[in-house]
Parts: sequence; structure tokens; C-alpha cells
Amino acid sequence: MKWRTVLVDVLTSEQAAEELKALAEEMAGHDVAYYQNDDPVISDADYDALRQRNEAIEERFPNLKRQDSPSDKVGVTPESGFGKIQHSVPMLSLGNAFDLQDLEDFDTRIRRFLSLDDAETITYTSEPKIDGLSASLRYENGVFISGATRGDGQIGEDITENLKTLKDVPITLPKGVPDIVEIRGEVYMAHDDFKALNRQQSEKGLKTFANPRNAAAGSLRQLVSKITADRPLKFFAYTWGEISDMPADTQSGMMACFDMWGFTVNPDFNLFKDVTALNNHWRDIEERRSLLGYDIDGMVYKIDRLDWQSRLGFVSRAPRWAIAHKFPAEKAITQLLDIDIQVGRTGALTPVAKLKKVTVGGVEVSNATLHNADEIKRLDVRLNDFVVVQRAGDVIPQIIEVLIDKREGAQQAFHFPDNCPECGAQAFHEIRADGEQDAVKRCSGGLSCPAQAKERLKHFVSRSALDIDGLGDKQIDEFWANDLLKTPVDIFKLYQKADEAPEIWLYTSGKNKGQLKDSLTKLFRAIEQAKKPDLDRFLFALGIRHVGETTARLLARRYKTLEGFRDAILSMCDGDEVSKEELASIDGVGDTMMVSLLTFFAEPHNLDIINGLIDFGVAPVSLPEAENNTPISGKIIVFTGTLTRMTRAEAKARAEMMGAKVSGSVSDKTDILVAGESAGSKLKKAEELGVETMTEDEWLEIAAIT
Repeated sequence: MKWRTVLVDVLTSEQAAEELKALAEEMAGHDVAYYQNDDPVISDADYDALRQRNEAIEERFPNLKRQDSPSDKVGVTPESGFGKIQHSVPMLSLGNAFDLQDLEDFDTRIRRFLSLDDAETITYTSEPKIDGLSASLRYENGVFISGATRGDGQIGEDITENLKTLKDVPITLPKGVPDIVEIRGEVYMAHDDFKALNRQQSEKGLKTFANPRNAAAGSLRQLVSKITADRPLKFFAYTWGEISDMPADTQSGMMACFDMWGFTVNPDFNLFKDVTALNNHWRDIEERRSLLGYDIDGMVYKIDRLDWQSRLGFVSRAPRWAIAHKFPAEKAITQLLDIDIQVGRTGALTPVAKLKKVTVGGVEVSNATLHNADEIKRLDVRLNDFVVVQRAGDVIPQIIEVLIDKREGAQQAFHFPDNCPECGAQAFHEIRADGEQDAVKRCSGGLSCPAQAKERLKHFVSRSALDIDGLGDKQIDEFWANDLLKTPVDIFKLYQKADEAPEIWLYTSGKNKGQLKDSLTKLFRAIEQAKKPDLDRFLFALGIRHVGETTARLLARRYKTLEGFRDAILSMCDGDEVSKEELASIDGVGDTMMVSLLTFFAEPHNLDIINGLIDFGVAPVSLPEAENNTPISGKIIVFTGTLTRMTRAEAKARAEMMGAKVSGSVSDKTDILVAGESAGSKLKKAEELGVETMTEDEWLEIAAIT
């Protein structure tokens, strides 16, 4: 993503919207890989970096926060192969700290929220953050009745029978425990057990696991519990969900109860009176991390007093009263053997380093991203170089250093290609809005490039686009390989192939052998239902460069219909100045986007696709007209802070429907500022400028939302 080389402070609103969309999609994919497939493709450190950048952009552009923002998500929706369990109390995630300053900021926020001065002692608990799979165990009247994974935080996978096979999970609890109690913790695999399991897998000719976390998650999420029973899994208890009667008033007191009830509590659980002591404990554990016998990726700190925990409450996806203090990424030295060029949906050519296999922190890795040609130049990395790679618990690392002193003459400079390796079309650098050349090289082949065409198909049916149920990345890869799907138009022609269905669409055994799979019948129904998307979703689905969700909505409101939008841009292509001025008058549309729209519609193949979709009955629906007689009609409104009763995207959409214009920054032109929780500099600036401010409740009253 090109904007990741741009400081958040200098991003334009258009760039920010585009990057937030890209981050949401990318992180959703990583969440599936990590939580659902047990096969992550980036390191924890890289994922944390993505989350930090997303949060920084959202903080600067709160009005651009998406409904599918990673800031509000925990895990992923459970897979269909398992039963579902609704968590009585959500299983949330944790905010992260990376240094002592972050810890001090955390302590300051706690004191400010609780109105405590610096002299007041806050007791914190500290325990290792286990790198495994989170699980919740429910007991009623002392009997284990159900167990679930975290899932998406609200609904988890039913893994009751599998959890029953763990020696660390009591089936019954001693007398005197609460009638209802949910014990939560982490299922993991010790290093020695992991090595033994991989030896067994290898001897049997079966796939070995990349690391203990993957082994634990894959073992626990088996549809046959006997397989889980044969795996050496362990469980640390560290918190609780629903509980009918609290037996203690502190976190440490609850841990003592867990121990008495027969659960394993981490032996490195401790209490500390200040952040300096916490940081010292963190350093101690980091030094002997390799001796623990199991993987951890940091420490978790919590307020010990439960009444303070209750007062502090939660924000978004995490509690205010707890934080994870991450360890620095682990490093190793290996050799760079080659550099492959991968082509993405937007034509971006991304170099991927092929490494001599090396074990970093117990994980064997062989690939690393090099981002772009500028990064290769910055590192001065050459084929056969010895390099330092860094990771934090997962598979794909990054190269952080080239060991120049190890060069012995066998190294070769890498020449970034001038042509796309997939289709041979010329590769070029875009010129950014600031007039500078973009670091990323792109294929000029567009939809004629096979790599781009397939990725654009995936974008076309993605959640924020047409969102066709049953047509995801896996199906598109399969249909593409079997020449069933090459363009968006082909999606709406798939049903025509049902009479002579390809073999992959048919049952291969059982009473339905030779018949069309039920999944295909459902897919055809979903495709039919997708013929009337909202116009903004359709425009976004087209995958036009620089047209993100926000811009697509602006275009949809201006042009009303697909035909109106198409004809207006075609008039621009023919040199019509009136059409050009109309497009330029839309707030948020700049020269870069105008060039992108003209380029897209000047390509006959793209027009053929749009017209083909129309011919097959795709009829995007116009957005509802904005109201013009509301209390905020024609006014400029800014949202800041954390909204608790609606998402920022919902608030923005409602304001726009009421005829207001939503801005991301406060100025003397701002009419209203809506301040949620933890409103900061924008609220202060609004007060200085004399801008009308209101609380979330006051906004909801105006918006007629109860």
C-alpha cells in the first residue's frame, strides 16, 4: 500500500479513506489466517504495526472510521464446521504497550479516569501472555457443560468435547464454587511436546506444524475429539466470564480461587505497586523467556481491584483496566536466495525475498516482504546477501539489516523489472497528488493482466462491495483455475453452466452423486440477490484506483444512477468541460482521482464489463435523498472521541442523510462538534473557536435515534 510510506500527519482525506479500506481488508484476511486457519502469514509485530497505523489514521480522521474497522473487531466469525456458542460475556482483546512510556501513559489514563493523584498506590497484576488459543469453559453446579473458542468475541466455536480431553481442564469442580462460572484462559503446547508431535507427524508422512501456537490451535479445533485427545495440550486459566457469585474482590484473589478449584495458574503471576516494577518484571521474564518451556509474546498487566476494573469499564474491543506489554521481535541471520515479484489487484509489483530456511523463535521461515524498489535500494540488499530477519511469533518476517561485512563477491544486485512478470505489460510509477513519484511500481495491463483480474474479482465480491455470500477467495481461485470465472460479468453467467455442470460442482459420492451441490444452488440465489446493490457499493466494487468507499458514496449521491455516472465520465473523456467541472466540484475529488476515472473509462474492456453487467440485469439502486429540513441541514459537523451507542460510520451516514456535511477537522467553518468519550484536541479547538458542541446523547436526540 503506497500510503504506508506517508506519515499519517500528511495524509489527505482521500488517501486516508483508501488506506483504511485497504487496512480493513488486509487485517481481516490476516485474522482469518490466524484465528480460523491457524496459519498466519505475517508476524505479530507486523500485524501490530498495521493496527497502530489504522488507529492513528482513525484518530486523525474519525469521520472516516469504517463499520468494519479492525479497531472494533476481535478474532473472526466461527467456521461452519463447528457448532456455535454465544458468549454470555464478550471475550475481548487487549490494547498494546511497547515500551516504558506506553506503560506510564497507561498508568496516567487510569489515574485520570479514577481521579487518583500520583501518591495513591495502584496494585497491578502481571503474568506472561501465552501464545496459544483462547478458550472459555462454562460450569454449572460444578459440572463442565460447554467450552468455546474466542471466535469474533461474541460467538465462538463449540469445542466442548475437545476441551474435555485436556488434563488441565477439570470436568467437575469442588463443592462451594459458584453455581455458574466461566473460566477463561489459553490452550497451548509446550516446546518439548511440540517437537515430539512434529517428529510423530514426520514419521507418519503427515504435515508438520510451523510453531507451537499453530499446533495447539489446529489440535484443539478438530472435528474429531479423539485427535485432540492424542495431542499434548495444556491450559492456563487467567480470567472469567459470567459468574453467579464473586468469591473475591481482587484479580489476585480470583487467581487463588482458580488454583483451589483445580485449574493451573501461571507460576509467574505476580503483584506490583508501580509501572517501574512492572517493567522490571517484564525484563526479567524476557531474559528467561527461552527457559519457560512454552511460547509467550509479552506480559499482561491488570488492575488488581475489581471495583476499579468495573468503574474503568471498556472501550471498543478492549478493557481500560488491562494492557499487553509486547516483547521485541526476535531476530535471526540467514541468506537471501532470490527475490520474487508478486502482482496485486491494483497492479502493484511487490518484491518478496526468498530466504534460506531459518528458525526464528522456534518457527521455520523462508519468505519476507521487501515492500518496494525503494526499500531494496535503502537496504542495499543483494542476491546471496546475509541478512538479519525479524519476527515475533509467526511465519513471515521482515529484513531489517544487511550484513555488508559478510559479502565475499558472490552477491548480485537485483534489478527491479520494467515489465509485469505476469502479463509483460510495462510497469510504471504513478505521480502522486504532491507531484512526487510514487515508490510502488504498477503494471499497466489493468484487467488484461491475469494477476490483477483475479484479485479484482475478489474485490468485486468483497464484504464492502457486492458481498456475495458463498463466493469468497477460495471459490474464485477454484473457478478461475477451471476457466469458469474471468470477469465480473461471468459471475452473473455462472447459472448458465448448471445444466452441464463441471465436475467440481457435483457430489462425487453418496445418494446425491452426480447432482449439483447445495452450495452452488445457494450461490446462484445469492448472485441473483446481488443484482441490486446500492450504487455506492457497486462503484466501489469496480475497483477504480483511488475510489474508496467514501468517494464512491460521494459519486453515487451526485450522479444518482450508474448510467448517469458512466455517461458523465464518458463525456469528460470526450473533452466536455461542463462534465469535468461538475466532477471537480465534488468535495473530496481531486486531480489524481479525476485522472484515475478517465483512465478507467478510457479502457474499452472496462466499459464492456459495466455494460455487460447491465445487460445481465445488474441494476444498482440510487441512494436515498438527503433531507433538507432538519436542524443540521447544510451545516458542517465533526465527530470526535469515542461514540458508545453507534459507530462513527453510522453517525456520519445519519448526519449526511439529514443534509449535513461531515468533516474530519475543526475550523472556523465548523458548525457543530459532537464529542464522545475521551474527546481531545478537536474539542479544545472547537471551544476556542466558539463552535457549538454537544454530547453523544444530545446528538442522538437531534438524529432521532433512541
